[in-house]
Amino acid sequence: MEWFAALKSDYTMIVLGRLLLASFLGGLIGLEREAHGRPAGFRTHLLVALGACLMMIVSEFFSLKYGQQSSDLVIRLDPSRVAAQIVVGIGFLGAGAIIKEGRAVRGLTTAACLWVVAGLGMAVGIGLYVPALMVTVVALLSLLVLKHVERLLQKDQYRVLFVETTDMKDFREKLGDLLRERRIEIVEFAVEKDLSDGVARYTLTLSKCGRCDRDALLDDVVGLNGVNRVRIN
Repeated sequence: MEWFAALKSDYTMIVLGRLLLASFLGGLIGLEREAHGRPAGFRTHLLVALGACLMMIVSEFFSLKYGQQSSDLVIRLDPSRVAAQIVVGIGFLGAGAIIKEGRAVRGLTTAACLWVVAGLGMAVGIGLYVPALMVTVVALLSLLVLKHVERLLQKDQYRVLFVETTDMKDFREKLGDLLRERRIEIVEFAVEKDLSDGVARYTLTLSKCGRCDRDALLDDVVGLNGVNRVRIN
């Protein structure tokens, strides 16, 4: 049978090896994402690497089969177009992994992993095994080791403070003095005054508030004159 004869060919075995290697490398990175409870985990990364590898193999096959044809034919082959479309397609998949909650953005690392895994699949599909292995090692080191290094860095962290008060005159100055005492910077400031109810609502984006004691900050703000409600995110 034709398919059985093709299975015994050297090229077919190479193709099968590439598919298995791409699945393995993509699955390794996916395991790390799965262990951290990310929606795009083991299976997603494995399938992305496998699909990218298969598309590169198909592109290579078309080039080998039709690339030597006469230039007078209608067929025009450009194997690089397949790789370009893989990059575009994985962008949509990565965008689905990103979630924005207020000023916080989650899923960027997972989206980057999907992008890297697609590149791994493409590299393996075209036969670049050593670069694919090196990228896998670097990616795993960055996910498993560098995250601990990031925790040692002093980074600005942002929080949003919402305050509702009946003090329509001097509250802004009092609140500003309180935050300066705590060495907290105001990045953005917005105020809404309801004259019918005699209430002012302040929304402040605070910087350098990542390690501050939120309960103590809330208690201090509540202690200001006229405060009805306080919330910090």
